[in-house]
Amino acid sequence: MGQILDFVRDPQNDFIGHTVAYLRLCALPIGLAIVIGLVFGVAVARRPTAAFLIGSASGLARAIPTLAFLAAVLPYLGIGFWPAVIALTALGVPPVLLNTIAGLRGIDPAVIDSARGMGMTPRQVLTRVEIPLMLPVVAAGIRTAAVQIVATAPLAALIGAGGYGDYILAGVNLLQRVPLLVGAGSVAILALGVEIALASVQRAVTPIGLRIRANDERPATPASA
Repeated sequence: MGQILDFVRDPQNDFIGHTVAYLRLCALPIGLAIVIGLVFGVAVARRPTAAFLIGSASGLARAIPTLAFLAAVLPYLGIGFWPAVIALTALGVPPVLLNTIAGLRGIDPAVIDSARGMGMTPRQVLTRVEIPLMLPVVAAGIRTAAVQIVATAPLAALIGAGGYGDYILAGVNLLQRVPLLVGAGSVAILALGVEIALASVQRAVTPIGLRIRANDERPATPASA
């Protein structure tokens, strides 16, 4: 433990600089994935053919390993920060996109008809009815995307994007345990923090009625003898 603290405190290892670089490397793809996933999800959710095609393409994209994608874009985009951002954004878009489509398509049509019967315009129906009702599902997609990006971002060090991945690579290449533990431990702590924070956000945007119904539908635990 003392060696890890000494490593973090050593100015030559620039722990603060690597932390800032890693946060930038994660925050930008997460933001881009949210915007792209929401815009395309809302645009195609009411078009069954388009939703099926884009949903299928997104599902296939999730099957492509991030390392393979990084290798594929390397000849065209080169190395550094922005190719890594593009690759991580591509990793984060599918969960947000698919959950946006599922959230909109899962709304009871009777609720939409009631809103229209009250004289709401299509924009008002979207902003006042559909978006609040789909938020819990979308929040779950954002939570999944964010955790995936944070946990996968160390691979970006392979193309020179920096961050905690530099420590992990140094530990593996030089057979040194301390930088490996610092890099992997920092990633794990950050991923856990993002998971806990976004789980709280997801719970906060879930209507109380849905929470109560979910608890009521949860199967009871059999009593032990």
